[in-house]
Amino acid sequence: MKVAVISGGNRGLGLEIGRQLLAEGVSLMLGSRDVEKGRRAAQQLLSTVKPDTAEVHVAALDVADSQSVAAFAAETANYYGQCDILINNAGIMPEARDGSLMQTSPEQFLEIFDINVVGSVRLCQAFVPMMKKRGYGRIVNLSSGLGQLERMGAGLPGYRLSKTALNALTRTLAAELNGSGILVNAVSPGWVKTEMGGPNADRTVEEGAETATWLALLPSTGPTGGFFRDKKAIIW
Repeated sequence: MKVAVISGGNRGLGLEIGRQLLAEGVSLMLGSRDVEKGRRAAQQLLSTVKPDTAEVHVAALDVADSQSVAAFAAETANYYGQCDILINNAGIMPEARDGSLMQTSPEQFLEIFDINVVGSVRLCQAFVPMMKKRGYGRIVNLSSGLGQLERMGAGLPGYRLSKTALNALTRTLAAELNGSGILVNAVSPGWVKTEMGGPNADRTVEEGAETATWLALLPSTGPTGGFFRDKKAIIW
């Protein structure tokens, strides 16, 4: 049995990644700031996917709160006793799309970084020790093409910088864990029709989740420290 931990797992890409993994027989630990919303999401998953042995468990998780992360990790250990896959999906984009760096307050930068970057750090620090005990792990960081230095431009400065930092986290952790059996990669899902992406996005949530699911199920010979879109490596 494999167990996948998904932050922000009650909606959007997190929920769809969970659905795809559940269909592959992977049990889920869904983290949701609102537990009731998480439980409804779990019911939704189990109404569409009928796994033989895999389970779905929900617990409260606020990635910006270290105590919440610690409690979530403890509940995962108590319920499943393991974590094989970590999907760092929780993130925010509170800025206007045409917002400028000069008009974005330091407080807003800090809020975005605390969730989009430090939140992932907190989860990695909580769950990598579980993976090391088993000599196996897959960490998938939900990044964005807006974080690519090659394509860096104006608009959404807080979000852009946070995703660039998340890409750096991916490379740093992959290097630290090289040879441990734990693979760490980032994914750019594209512009997806979610609450964050909006109705005009050009990709379905199923399309957006596909590469993250693929990275979560990589064989031992799979890549680490990479950045992927549509199952192909892309430039940083």
